[in-house]
Amino acid sequence: MLQKKTLPGRKIEVTFRMPPLDDVVELYLCGDFNGWQVKGVPLRQESDGTWVATLVLDAGMSYRFRYCDNQGRWHNDWEADAYVPNNFGTEDSVLDLTVDPKPPAKKASTARKVPEKEAQAEETPARKRTPDGPKKSGQGRHAKGTR
Repeated sequence: MLQKKTLPGRKIEVTFRMPPLDDVVELYLCGDFNGWQVKGVPLRQESDGTWVATLVLDAGMSYRFRYCDNQGRWHNDWEADAYVPNNFGTEDSVLDLTVDPKPPAKKASTARKVPEKEAQAEETPARKRTPDGPKKSGQGRHAKGTR
């Protein structure tokens, strides 16, 4: 799982989390941000077995990454922002920092609030359509000559 926190200076603090993995005693974060060094960024294991590492990266970028364990096996982050094929016949996880992790603040509405009575007066009743065009007065189902 990826957690993102915006910092000053167009930086984003990203916390990478991986669930416990069987037979893994060391786990490393590898990616575009460290030249894919196999023992690049070591993750620490928390008491519940979760693996964690935190990096500060440039905003406005997208990074490919994976995790490599002590047995040389590669793992993806299944909650990454996206996945892209790599040159090894598998996929890389993608960290997308091109969008602000915080939703934009709501802007105050500049629309004039219309009182309820005024709004009702502005509404025009919808005209019902028949196969022959708009329904005219006197053409309801009780009018003579109709079913």
